[in-house]
Amino acid sequence: MKRVENLKSSSSLSSSSVFSMQKGKIPPQAVDLEEVVLGAMMIDKKGVDEVIDILQPDAFYKESHKLIFNSIINLFDKQEPIDIKTVSHQLKKEAKLNLIGGDYYLVELTQKVSSSAHIEFHSRIILQKYIQRRLIQISNEIIENSYDETSDVFDLLDDAESKIYDISQGNLKKNTQTAEDLVIQAKQKIEEISKKEGLSGIPSGFFEIDKLTSGWQPSDLIIIAARPGMGKTAFTLSMARNMSVENNIPVAFFSLEMSSIQLITRLISSETGLNSEKLRTGKLEKFEWEQLNVKVANLENAPLYIDDTPSLSIFELRAKARRLSSQYGIKLIVLDYLQLMTIGSTQKTGNREQEISTISRNLKALAKELDIPIIALSQLSRAVELRGGVKRPILSDLRESGAIEQDADIVSFLYRPEYYKMDEWDDEDHSSALGQAEFIVAKHRNGGLNSIKLKFISSLGKFENLSSYDNPFEYESKLNQDQKVNPDQAFESGSYRSKEEDEDPF
Repeated sequence: MKRVENLKSSSSLSSSSVFSMQKGKIPPQAVDLEEVVLGAMMIDKKGVDEVIDILQPDAFYKESHKLIFNSIINLFDKQEPIDIKTVSHQLKKEAKLNLIGGDYYLVELTQKVSSSAHIEFHSRIILQKYIQRRLIQISNEIIENSYDETSDVFDLLDDAESKIYDISQGNLKKNTQTAEDLVIQAKQKIEEISKKEGLSGIPSGFFEIDKLTSGWQPSDLIIIAARPGMGKTAFTLSMARNMSVENNIPVAFFSLEMSSIQLITRLISSETGLNSEKLRTGKLEKFEWEQLNVKVANLENAPLYIDDTPSLSIFELRAKARRLSSQYGIKLIVLDYLQLMTIGSTQKTGNREQEISTISRNLKALAKELDIPIIALSQLSRAVELRGGVKRPILSDLRESGAIEQDADIVSFLYRPEYYKMDEWDDEDHSSALGQAEFIVAKHRNGGLNSIKLKFISSLGKFENLSSYDNPFEYESKLNQDQKVNPDQAFESGSYRSKEEDEDPF
């Protein structure tokens, strides 16, 4: 349950403003239960503990009840006793005791109840009535705005869905918070992290990346950019697999370029060790069918949700993401890729750079709204190809908009020398670059920068930790050993193809 501060609405629900269009109708309410709940909170501390995270002052229909509940919250936050006398004293300090009817009314409330039994049940009925009143208010606002011919219909839809989503999450717009409140919350979070084993964010499954980022952090926008064919989709699919299969973390993957069947086929190839060409043709040996059926079981049960809607607009993405968050509790979103998104047919500016800026800004806002990390893939400009010597990308290579760099919390690049027919790294040792990739963190708002080398298995479209296996043959050998398949037979049947035999599909 969320703290009551997180439920506060930015607007008051006075009957004069909310129900002006509902003349002759009484707003949903449960004043008798409001009296019982307030009385129980003043006679039993247990009642306060059970209700404080469910209700908020605006949930009460009667104005005097809002004032009393607010005073109880203030006492609770200061860790002071809560009873008739302390609540009366607090109301006096706030100069509101006479507004609620004086001490007599407080006494009257406590006489309506003998214990805090069923207080949680009663408080949830009060909350339901409040939600009904909020829905009426929002519906009236939608009706009024819909008659405004100057309003953009997609803006109206987004605003309406956003407000409904806020209610469903019990997370109405927050009021401004004091530095004191925020410091306390930050300290509590730091204490929780210190007691927690492992990472503070969502693990990528790549050890060195997780060490640098401590996992992908909530509300962060992460950009992973590269030239076409460098392996962006393969890399994020490998991450999505690590999160959903290994850690049971719900992940949403929005693919604007490839179909969902193509993506899942790549994952099956990665999971089973059967190359994508054999899966595309379906020419599998008997032992490979067994290999497929055994290894695909974990993938079938993974909380991975793939959406392949083409030309997805930022409005549609927000709507889908909110539903996935509400229905499945997704913890991370992957978008493949940013330049294929639109901002909606009625909002076109004619300037693609401005459109990309709008999309990146909205992606960051969505990450904050859902409080989850969003990973967006991005293309790089051709400037990389035009440079002489080393083709390692830099921030200025981000395509179409500097706003991407501005909005992102992390900007990273994928670089494979092998793509440019280079067999060695451009380091002092000139070590072999075959079957390897570099994950370059060029911007990190809350951490350090680094370049991390990874293993890339082209035949499987899979990225691995570099330290896991020395070469693709060793990886294939381990798969075959796990499945009790003869490695020679697997090699002869084509479940592994050498680099020379396999064209790079990524």
